[in-house]
Amino acid sequence: MKIGFLGAGAMGGAILSGALESGFLKPEDVYVSEYSQAIKDKYAAIGCNVVSNNKELGEAADIIVFAVKPQHAKVALAELESSVDGKACMSIMAGLTNATIRKYTEGNFRLLRIMPNTPALVSAGVFACCSDTDFTEDEKAFAEQLLGTLGICEWMSEELLNTATGLSGAGPAYVYMFIEALADGGVMEGLPRATAQRLAAQTVLGAAKMVLETGDHPGLLKDRVCSPGGNTIVGVKTLEEHGFRAACIDTVSNSTKKARELGNN
Repeated sequence: MKIGFLGAGAMGGAILSGALESGFLKPEDVYVSEYSQAIKDKYAAIGCNVVSNNKELGEAADIIVFAVKPQHAKVALAELESSVDGKACMSIMAGLTNATIRKYTEGNFRLLRIMPNTPALVSAGVFACCSDTDFTEDEKAFAEQLLGTLGICEWMSEELLNTATGLSGAGPAYVYMFIEALADGGVMEGLPRATAQRLAAQTVLGAAKMVLETGDHPGLLKDRVCSPGGNTIVGVKTLEEHGFRAACIDTVSNSTKKARELGNN
């Protein structure tokens, strides 16, 4: 399978680098079309095929990853001309619907839309994959294996990709704010800043790992930490008094609504 990357910047580069490092992809099977000379040099140096234009990329690859910035998509996809006709394409371009991508691109091709998030850069990402796809079963399996080198895949209808954008796409920003706030509390109570930040970040990491690996409901895991009359239940009560749950729910809901607006523009 020859795979092409239309753009290999932050997110496209993360997927490509992760797949190469894991051994899932071999450099000689990879084709890269990129405006940045530094990025082209990076992948050429490890044996990837760097093409001179987008049409050449489409002609050389069996499956193509659309990974340019959304604002550059119209021009970049048009440059493919009909080179992707009959091929499989994956898009990680935020906000661009299946219909919009097909409008920008010539030819009749199979399409899988994906919403990634930035923790993919440290191999801990979430990839929301659109189940409204005409990919073959083998192509779906290939996509899952490719993305699985950097995190987990969840399949959902296209209309729910906006919800994934509001939750997992934007979610890292909310978690960073939570980590920062926890660290601030530690500093207020006497911990050095660096120590407080490490404690907060590792605590969030460990708690998330407990949810994923045990499969237990977060409420049950929370109850196990709350001893009768202890300091944890006092902290939980404090969060409830300040509307912590409602704030999180409204945040995801409002972010989802904004994602819908952006997708309709």
